[in-house]
Amino acid sequence: MLKVLRNLKESFWSVLIIVALLVLQAWCDLTLPDFTSRIVDKGIQASGIENATPKIISKDSMDVLLSFTDQDDKILDNYMINGSVLDAYQENLIDEYYGNNAKPEANTVYILRDISKEEQEELSKIMAEPIVQMAYLAQAQEQMQAQAQGQSQEQMQAQSQVQTQMQEQVKTQVSEMQDSIKEQAAVTIIKEMYKQIGVNTDALQNRYILIAGLQMLGVAIISATCAILIMLFSSRVAAKLGKTLREKVFSKVLKFSRKELVEFSTASLITRSTNDIQQIQMMITMLFRTVIYAPIMGTFGFIKVLNNSHNTMTWIVGVAILAIVFIVGTLFIIAMPKFKKLQDLIDRLNLVSREILTGLPVIRAFNKETSEEERFDVANTNLMKTNVFVNRAMSMMMPLLMFVMNSTMILIIWAGGHGVDSGVLQVGDMMAFIQYMMHILISFLVISSISIMLPRASISAKRINEVLETEISVKDKKKTKKFDKNKKGLVEFKNVSFRYPDADTEILSDIDFTARPGETTAIIGSTGSGKSTIVNLIPRFYDVTGGELRIDGVNVKEVSQKDLRNVIGFVPQKGVLFSGTIESNIKYSNESMSNAKMKEAAEIAQATEFIESKDRKYNEEISQGGTNVSGGQRQRLSIARAIAKDPEIFVFDDSFSALDFKTDTALREALRAKTRDKTVIIVAQRISTILNAEQIIVLDEGKVVGIGTHEELMKNNEVYKQIALSQLTEEELSTKGGVANARTNAKKTTKSRQGKRR
Repeated sequence: MLKVLRNLKESFWSVLIIVALLVLQAWCDLTLPDFTSRIVDKGIQASGIENATPKIISKDSMDVLLSFTDQDDKILDNYMINGSVLDAYQENLIDEYYGNNAKPEANTVYILRDISKEEQEELSKIMAEPIVQMAYLAQAQEQMQAQAQGQSQEQMQAQSQVQTQMQEQVKTQVSEMQDSIKEQAAVTIIKEMYKQIGVNTDALQNRYILIAGLQMLGVAIISATCAILIMLFSSRVAAKLGKTLREKVFSKVLKFSRKELVEFSTASLITRSTNDIQQIQMMITMLFRTVIYAPIMGTFGFIKVLNNSHNTMTWIVGVAILAIVFIVGTLFIIAMPKFKKLQDLIDRLNLVSREILTGLPVIRAFNKETSEEERFDVANTNLMKTNVFVNRAMSMMMPLLMFVMNSTMILIIWAGGHGVDSGVLQVGDMMAFIQYMMHILISFLVISSISIMLPRASISAKRINEVLETEISVKDKKKTKKFDKNKKGLVEFKNVSFRYPDADTEILSDIDFTARPGETTAIIGSTGSGKSTIVNLIPRFYDVTGGELRIDGVNVKEVSQKDLRNVIGFVPQKGVLFSGTIESNIKYSNESMSNAKMKEAAEIAQATEFIESKDRKYNEEISQGGTNVSGGQRQRLSIARAIAKDPEIFVFDDSFSALDFKTDTALREALRAKTRDKTVIIVAQRISTILNAEQIIVLDEGKVVGIGTHEELMKNNEVYKQIALSQLTEEELSTKGGVANARTNAKKTTKSRQGKRR
């Protein structure tokens, strides 16, 4: 998988932007729970009072408060003098503070100076305990004063001693409280102090909630914008990666020799180029949004939980993560082997479908529709069963993970409820913890859900790498040679042997002959004698395994394949056309070819007659594979394509078999005039096609058993003579002109048979 992902380097800057946006979005998403906690704890419960540092306090309250403040308490040197908190405030008259809305009775107040939030937090830690002590003691004194009415002087003195003891008890009791409880109590007291001064606590609360809500909305908008941009960039990166992989796979396959094509099979290569790359592209689209974003969220969320001052519930996170890892790991081990089998079964289904659709006429001719349906059904059923197994295994994942998540929520609420009840935890803190926990669990759920796609994409990546990393058997050397211009068109087989990959025996052995410019060299032999194999060696579709094949005086292994194939015009046994027009097929070797040259090639190939009969002439559409033209027309267009290339060497692999005698004769006569200084190599089954060849190579079981002209071989070669007599009579073969008589006789015989049938 990592080897495939290396191709993302072409989208480096896009990936960098995506990662930056992911970090920003994660920060935004993890900030939102803080806002929730602040709105609940500070905005709703504390009426917008953020800490135990009063922003305004009456002179009387300050005097009492200072009596509870230790002289050693300090915050910042620029505000604290001689250990007193008084210098953090400035003194004002209350009417100066309120302006036109002054209270009826004027009084002096202390207003907090413009200090930083951090300084306020430090001051809050110092003032929280004295404020609570002051409030508790004031409440106790009120009770004692109510009880002191009507008491004697001695009783009042005793009560004074009790008051002193009570003050010490209050200090001890408050100092033993947890910091969070002291701060909560101090905030409640400050709220009452504000009301006594005349501060509108409702307005203060609304202002705090409004500002926090707007900040929360802004963060949410940033997060949503990041999510949109991430999906946009991810889609582009995935599409570019898919394009890159298709280009690399296609480029590699174009370099494959027939050995590699046989190893992979056409159906498998199509699946790898389409379905497998599509799986990776889909995975990459989700990769950044899930595989990268989810761990970021999970990790940062876990750090947030650990850094939270109320981390008594952290153990719940660990239990939940372990449960999720166990479930995902178990299902992954079960399903992973099936994903590889799934892709192999897709290959098999494609292979069967391709064979059936390609061979449909034969299937119908032999009434084999039922058996082929059964063969397709077997492949289809096997694929279905594997798909069902994988889907069932993966469908168990989500319910199990949801059970873990919901159970975790119950644990959090249970443990958090006890924390709130004991004063260790505030409601907002518990809500924030739940949100952090949701982020962590959802991150793992997302990773788990992507694990359904990831194994299949991993298998697809492996299959693509198999193509890209395949060692090509036919390849150019680092330093190549150029052809010898003095030996232009010369083809030399020197003791050539060839064995197909993984074959036990040699198909060809000791092939030794020379094809010269200006001559026609024909190759003939029984079926399976190796005729097509010989001509496939010339353009290096395969490499010889023994001996040497030289063209223009140079070993074909020492020149580049491009240079080699530039001098060869190859016409395969089965005419292959490409979707497009007649013109684009003839001009396949050179799109800028002149129309005059194209028409000349078509005329030599005897294709002009049927081309001109088309409505759009050379602009007539050719369907994929040339299925909208006949076999003979397909062969003639294939021949025209090779002629238009005007190469040094023409290779015809039984390319005249679909032509009638008349067309065959006319084509070869026109071709002879065109190829006077060219080397022509023809593989043929029909004797009539090669009678005028300057050199005929006779093959039998992969060996050359005769070389010569028609007359020489008829006299000296029994194999050739038997092939010739199986097609024509001795009288017809006695002279080259007898071939024309043979054709005439064949036509008469056909007509007479048709007349008898009628």
